Amino acid sequence: MRYTISGKHIDVGDALSTHVKTELGATIEKYSQRPTDAAVTFSKDAHQFMCDSVVHLSTGLNVAARGTDTDIYAAFEACREKMDKQLRRYKRRLKDHHKERPEPVVFGEAGSYVLAADEDAWESQDDSLQPIIIAEMQSRVPTLSVGDAVMQMELSGTPLLVFRNEKHGGVNVVHRRDDGNVGWIDPRGNG
Repeated sequence: MRYTISGKHIDVGDALSTHVKTELGATIEKYSQRPTDAAVTFSKDAHQFMCDSVVHLSTGLNVAARGTDTDIYAAFEACREKMDKQLRRYKRRLKDHHKERPEPVVFGEAGSYVLAADEDAWESQDDSLQPIIIAEMQSRVPTLSVGDAVMQMELSGTPLLVFRNEKHGGVNVVHRRDDGNVGWIDPRGNG
């Protein structure tokens, strides 16, 4: 597994890097035999250290976790424990996912835009209703089943996931609702 261990305005020493590789490697190997790479980033906000970790699995799934503490090692351990809990919770589904999907998840390219939030800027545009695009990037859209999309959304800790439904090829969305349930948007056939 490839590791990228970095710090934002923090010098990450060899001892911490070795500790991260050893502990995170043991956690990931316990649940998944096919991790490809891990990115661990340490940062500091006042007296709190933060550890953000994202592990990419060969199946295309990403597992993300964050931990905070006043000690940098304790922040990493909190992050590692959250990741361990996520992987333990989904161990059976991940194993089934590997058996059903011999090939990695296919990703397609899609445009991603960030629109200006300032409504005054919109109103000053010669009465047109076109918003100001302040950022334009490429995003990757995975082709997944609905169950795998929900699992990916929960593992990555995001509130929303856009994916291509592997049954019919249409673009779908799963999202975390305010009531704690998961919503699924499938616009196919809703003419």
